Amino acid sequence: MILSDREIKKYLRTGQIKITPKPNLKEQLGPCSLDLRLGNVFKIFKRTKFPYIDLKQELPIDEIMEEIKIKRPDSLIMQPGDFILAVTEEEIILPSDLMARLDGRSSLGRLGIVVHSTAARFDPGWRGRAVMELGNLGALPVAIYPGMRVCALTFETLSSPSETPYLKQKDHKYAKQKFPLASKINQEPKLK
Repeated sequence: MILSDREIKKYLRTGQIKITPKPNLKEQLGPCSLDLRLGNVFKIFKRTKFPYIDLKQELPIDEIMEEIKIKRPDSLIMQPGDFILAVTEEEIILPSDLMARLDGRSSLGRLGIVVHSTAARFDPGWRGRAVMELGNLGALPVAIYPGMRVCALTFETLSSPSETPYLKQKDHKYAKQKFPLASKINQEPKLK
């Protein structure tokens, strides 16, 4: 079951869902979702000596990306074809009987800005800031600003609490992230 605005307010009030900083419900709460704001830390690809990414090879992912910080009121200009990892301003803590899904805002999509390419599910027990995979599929550059509403989070109840919430999984890679982390695919078993 997807939580309504009434249920989202109840879960926030009782502490079942924790969001820091506290959201402005008048601006961020929708009928069945909660808008999150764009943080100020980004990971962007830089041109390197690597001509491509080969998942069979040991690749220092952090060498092909760099972190940048944008101070308010400055913007980040997304050029057509850009792919950027971004983080929400808010940190989210979910209980073991609730999951969340992140969707882009239609108003940004109509400008060509894709807010989340994949992995839009946040498992029960998740804790951290949501990392978004931003892309500009449009024909023109678009300025994005830290603090702007960038995505919407919906919450769904599970039929029962999860036996192994995200933070208790041995193989969780992105728990408690405060900044956009580069891919950790190189920590998985090697392809043959």
